[in-house]
Amino acid sequence: MATITSAGIGSGLDVNSIVSQLVALEKRPLSALQQRAESIQTKISTYGQIKSQYQAVADAASKLRLDSTWNALTVKSTNATAVNATVSGVAQATSFSMEVQQLARGQNVSSPVFASGDAPGTGTLRIQLGKFDYGTEDAPNDPPLFTAGASSEVSITIDENDDSLAKVAAKINEANAGVTATLLTDASGQRLLLRSKATGEEQAFRVQVDDDDGVGNDDQGLSRLAFDPEGFTTGLSVSPSGRAQDALAALNGVPVRSTTNSLVNTVPGLTISLGQVTTGPVDISLTSDTGGIRSSIDAFIKAYNDLNKTLLENTRYEESTKTAGLLQGDSTAVSLRNTLRTLVTSSNQGSPFSRLSDIGITLDREGNMSLNGSRLDAAFKDNFADVKTLFAADTGSQVTNGFGLKVRNFATSILSFEGVVNNRTSALQRSIDRNQTDQDRINERAARVEARLKAQYTALDVKVGQLTALSNYVTQQFGGGNTNKTR
Repeated sequence: MATITSAGIGSGLDVNSIVSQLVALEKRPLSALQQRAESIQTKISTYGQIKSQYQAVADAASKLRLDSTWNALTVKSTNATAVNATVSGVAQATSFSMEVQQLARGQNVSSPVFASGDAPGTGTLRIQLGKFDYGTEDAPNDPPLFTAGASSEVSITIDENDDSLAKVAAKINEANAGVTATLLTDASGQRLLLRSKATGEEQAFRVQVDDDDGVGNDDQGLSRLAFDPEGFTTGLSVSPSGRAQDALAALNGVPVRSTTNSLVNTVPGLTISLGQVTTGPVDISLTSDTGGIRSSIDAFIKAYNDLNKTLLENTRYEESTKTAGLLQGDSTAVSLRNTLRTLVTSSNQGSPFSRLSDIGITLDREGNMSLNGSRLDAAFKDNFADVKTLFAADTGSQVTNGFGLKVRNFATSILSFEGVVNNRTSALQRSIDRNQTDQDRINERAARVEARLKAQYTALDVKVGQLTALSNYVTQQFGGGNTNKTR
C-alpha cells in the first residue's frame, strides 16, 4: 500500500481548506482587536498633536509676559542719513534732537610720488599713536604739538630686501602698529597711503625714521616716509581733511563728544549713528512698538485657535452626520478644552483691564478667539501700561497673574512629565500593549489549533487512504476470481 504524503490525497477531502477555515474562526476576535488598536494609536497621535499645540500656546503666551516684548521701541528720524538710532539695550520711549558739527575720523597721510621700481631705502620706521594739537583756525600751532598715547611705539626694520613700496606696506600691515598701509598706483607713479585703524583725535600717529643713509631728513631714502610735524619731518603729508578728529554733536543743545560716529548709551539703551554734518536739528523719536506687540498677540490668538479647533473637532458629536469625534467622551480631552477656555475668560482683578475682553479679545460660541483691533489700538493709546499689566503682571498668584504668565504656567503644567497629557498618552500606550498581548494570545492559540487539526486530519486522511486501498485490493481479488471460473 502506498504511503499518503499530501493531505487530502488519501481521502479526497480538501483538508487544507477545512483547516484554514477552522483556524480563521479561531482568529475571528483578532479583527476587533486590530481595529481597537488602530483607534487607540490614532488617539495617541491626536494627543501628540494636542501636546504640540499646547506647547505653541505656551510659547506664544510666554512671549507676552516678557518685558522685552512690551519694551520694544520704534525709532524714527527726520533725517536718518545724518542721524539714526537703534535700540541696543533697555530704552524708554522719548524724543530728542541732534545736531552734528563734525564726524569722527582717523588720520590719513600720503607719501610723495615714487617712480616705478624706485626702492624706498633702508632703515627703521618708528610708529607711535597719539594726538596732534594743531591749535585753532585763528591761532594754529607751528609746529603742531604731539602727545604720545598709551600704546608703545612700534619699530619696523626696512632692509635691502624690502625694495618696493608694496613690501614696505606689507611690513607695516603685519606690525599691528594701529595703522593700515595701502599702495596707490596711478599715471604719475606710486604712493604709500597710511591711515589710522580707529577713529578719534587720539588715534593720530607720527612716523619717525632712522634713515640708513645717515643724512637725516633729506627727502631722500627712507626719510620720504617720515611724518613728524612737531619735529619738522614731513616726508608724508596730511591735508586738514586728513587729520584725526573726534565727532562733535549736540543733543538737545548739550555738547557731545565721541571718538567714533556711534554714540553708545549716550541715551540709555540706544546706539546713535552719526552719518553727516547737519545744518539744523534732526529729531529722533522713540515710541512703543505696538505693531510688534500686536503681532505677538495675533500669534497667541492663532495658537489658541489651532488648539481649540483640534480639541473641538475630536470631542464633539456632529448631529447632522451622526458621527462622534475620536475623543468624544474622553474626559481628559474635554477637560483640556474647558479648563483652558475658563482660564482665558477669567478675571485677574486688574484695573482698568481685568479681562481679555476689556481690550477686544473675545471668544465665540465654539470657543474661537478673535480680536477687535480698534479696541486694542485705543487701549494702547490711552492705557498702554495697563495693557502690559494685563498680560505681564507677576503677582505670585496664578489667579491674579497677567494672562501671559497665567496661560504659560497652566500649559507648562499640562505638558510636564507628570502632566495630564503625558499621563493620558501613557494610559493609551498601555492599552496598546495589552491589546497586542491579546492578539499574540489568539495567534498562539490559533497556531496550536492549526497544528492539532492538521495532525488529526492527516491521520484521518492516512487511515481513509489505507481503507480505500484495501477495499480496492479486495474488490480486485474477487473480481479476478469470478473471471477465472467463467473461463
